[in-house]
Amino acid sequence: MSEETFAVAEKPARKQQQRSIVTQQKLLDAAVEAFSENGFKGTSTRDIAERAGVHHPLITYHFKNKDQLWRAAADKVFKDFRHSLAASLEHHQDKSPKDRMAAMVKAYVIYAKSQPALHKVMVQESSYPNPRLDWLIETHLRPFFDASFVMMEELQRIGVAPPGNPKLLFNMIRLASGGLLALGNELSASSGIDINDDATLSEIAEMIVTIFLPGEPGQAA
Repeated sequence: MSEETFAVAEKPARKQQQRSIVTQQKLLDAAVEAFSENGFKGTSTRDIAERAGVHHPLITYHFKNKDQLWRAAADKVFKDFRHSLAASLEHHQDKSPKDRMAAMVKAYVIYAKSQPALHKVMVQESSYPNPRLDWLIETHLRPFFDASFVMMEELQRIGVAPPGNPKLLFNMIRLASGGLLALGNELSASSGIDINDDATLSEIAEMIVTIFLPGEPGQAA
C-alpha cells in the first residue's frame, strides 16, 4: 500500500476514533450527573443515553452494562479529585504541615464545588452496603484516607490539630470541606449562602482551618 493510499484509509479511522472518544465522554458526563442525582438503582441506562444525546445501544458498545458505566464514571470523578489534592500537596511541599493541610482543604473545597457528584455519589452509595461502595473505598478512598490519617496524626503531635481520634477528625474536616458544597441549593434557599461566590469558597476553607486546625506548630497538643 502506498503512503497516499494509507493516509486516505487512515483518515476515516481517525475520525471514527475521535467520535468514539467524544461519545464516551458524553456518556461519562451524563452518567456522573444521573448517578449523583438518582443513585445507581434509580438511574436507567436509557436516561443516561438521553442526557448524553446518544443512541441507547452505544452504552453497551462502550461500557457493556450499567455497572461498568457506574465504575467508569466514579473512576473519573475520584481520579480527578485525587490528582487535584496530590497537585496541591506537591505545590506546597516546602510549606509547614499546617500550611500544606490548609492548602489541601482549599483544593478539596474548590474541587467539591466544581464536581458536586464527589459527595453526592458517596451519599447515594453509603446508604446501604453494596459492592460499588466496597470498590469505591478500596480503589479510591482508602489510599487517600490512609495517607491523610498520617498527616492528621502529625498535626496533632505538633499541636496544630486538637487531640482525639485522628480518623474522626479527618473525616469531620472532609465532610465540612465537601459535604457542605453538595448542599448548595439548600444553603442558598435556607441561609442565603452563595457557594458560587469565590469569596464564599475561600471563607469556607479558612473557617475549616480555623476551627479544626487552631494551633500553631510547637504548641502542646
